[in-house]
Amino acid sequence: MQTVSLRAAQLRDAEQIAAIYNYEVENTTATFDLVPRTILSQRQWLEARSGAFSAIVAEESSAGVIGFAALSTYRDRAGYRTTVENSVYVDRNHQRKGVGKLLLTALVDIAKDSGFHTIIARIDSQSRGSLALHKSLNFVEVGIEREIGRKFGRWLDSVIMQRMLHET
Repeated sequence: MQTVSLRAAQLRDAEQIAAIYNYEVENTTATFDLVPRTILSQRQWLEARSGAFSAIVAEESSAGVIGFAALSTYRDRAGYRTTVENSVYVDRNHQRKGVGKLLLTALVDIAKDSGFHTIIARIDSQSRGSLALHKSLNFVEVGIEREIGRKFGRWLDSVIMQRMLHET
């Protein structure tokens, strides 16, 4: 594997980010999204992200963007403002090479530095790689939402994993 660097996502990354995400939309249950993102909607998503909620990308010099990740608001009510939810997506040709771990480790650091208390991950129960990745970075399973989504003609369960960022 070439050297992978992390940096803040920029508008010029929209096409590569959309390609990574849309593969997952069309072929996997890594996202319960059913509609691929247009380049315009991907740019709008990037424009709306700032501060601790900025997206980051993993990049190789020869391949460009090979993964992306972001923190999102967990819920819109004020009482949840110290909790965030993470998303990590890696290009299919670069999975199982440590890219996801680099991205998720960076998100954990961003969340800590931003003063958040905990991170939540919602993961398809059949996504063994994502479950293992989160477990390797000290996320613990705190629940399962049964048949919460439907994709490819079947019901999907979502595993809720959580990582506390600060001692209470």
